[in-house]
Amino acid sequence: MRIGVLSYQGDVSEHMDMISSTGHEPVPVKTGQALSSVHGLILPGGESTCQGKLLMRFGLDAPIRERIMQGMPVFGTCTGAILLARTIAGSDQPRLGTMDIEISRNAFGAQVDSFETELDIKGITDDERYGRGGFKALFIRAPLITRTGPDVEVMAAFGGNTVLARQSNMLACSFHPEMGEDARVHRYFADMVEEYSRISKGVGI
Repeated sequence: MRIGVLSYQGDVSEHMDMISSTGHEPVPVKTGQALSSVHGLILPGGESTCQGKLLMRFGLDAPIRERIMQGMPVFGTCTGAILLARTIAGSDQPRLGTMDIEISRNAFGAQVDSFETELDIKGITDDERYGRGGFKALFIRAPLITRTGPDVEVMAAFGGNTVLARQSNMLACSFHPEMGEDARVHRYFADMVEEYSRISKGVGI
């Protein structure tokens, strides 16, 4: 199964390696043709303003938004979560805006304030399918999900604040699961993509 990684800027190779570790085929996505060939898409960490502008410049924002609304699973990490957010505190920067969350950029501080902590993740660290036990999460210039809509499920929190959330086919997290060796979050997303692929084939999408 082919899972895409938006490949304009950011942690592209790290996500592609994680996809490979789950047994699926990673696909760099820069064009509409590449987007149409995948059943799921990862929006990587990087620089959110830059990635948002590039999405608009190359005309990929509308096709991605359309695929998401059609049910394609999308996973935004750090910058990717910012791009998914409907509201970005104090900013009107370009975004996809498909997920009912509000996010605050760099809420955990600058790069020198980066840290690692162990998280309990609902549906992952408490599920035998993925392997029980805390997930080591790396926060680098991390954003914070400051508000979640009624249809958004909070999957992990740190210090009382949301750092991983899901709304239907959209997954967003503040940290960088691609930077470690634990592939459980990527396996969870791959399962979302596999389910979508089965449903799509059944209804002829």
